[in-house]
Amino acid sequence: MTPVLAFDIETVPDTAGLRRLHALSAAIPDVEVADMAYQRRRQAVGHDFLPLHQHRVVAISCVLREGDGLRIWSLGDVDEGEGGLIQRFFDGIEKFTPQLVSWNGGGFDLPVLHYRAMIHRVRASRYWELGEDDREFRYNNYIGRYHTRHLDLMDLMGMYQSRVPLDEFAQLLGFPGKVGMHGSKVWQAFQAGEVEAIRSYCEADVANTYLVYLRFQMMRGCITDQAYASECALARSTIEGLPGEHWRTFLDGWSG
Repeated sequence: MTPVLAFDIETVPDTAGLRRLHALSAAIPDVEVADMAYQRRRQAVGHDFLPLHQHRVVAISCVLREGDGLRIWSLGDVDEGEGGLIQRFFDGIEKFTPQLVSWNGGGFDLPVLHYRAMIHRVRASRYWELGEDDREFRYNNYIGRYHTRHLDLMDLMGMYQSRVPLDEFAQLLGFPGKVGMHGSKVWQAFQAGEVEAIRSYCEADVANTYLVYLRFQMMRGCITDQAYASECALARSTIEGLPGEHWRTFLDGWSG
């Protein structure tokens, strides 16, 4: 069985990069640099969601289904630098050549990881394989939008034209949806030093993504109803064994 790696990232404004782009003094506090960037963005496009190259990755959470086991965790530790987190992510792809699964990964997570990986000189040869060294990747690689080594479930389910929030769709399927905070609060939590809370939030999101993937696999006939129930039971038992109040809240909200 091909290993499955569902993933999700959380980001904050890249204040160091914004200083460089706008020739700002290092004496200006990060919060003021970010506020300036948000204001410029609102004036330009009517909202304050920054361009992808201006994000900094602060958490990467994963679900790995490999062999007989299931693992749910955040890469690295709370003090690890951005480059180290991203290298760990691509090292996992190098090791397992997994089926990647995301929700809006093609529109956000992977492009951000591309930009940040290049900034930090991260190596990711297996991920960027396009068929030059492995012919199996010529027509099915991680980069091609209509290829399946990376399944962006939001993109695929919406026929590449509609954007449905993971939180709402997960709840419609009987899964918990978001736990702990909203993505718009990540920057505020980061400023308060609450990186562990951000990681917990990211872990709940990726668990939702994996459960949606299981339902998708059942819908498309790749697993039977019995296998789906077995995989959900494995996910539930795995989560029951994990520490953290966010997992108790997650289990309480899981009705499907």
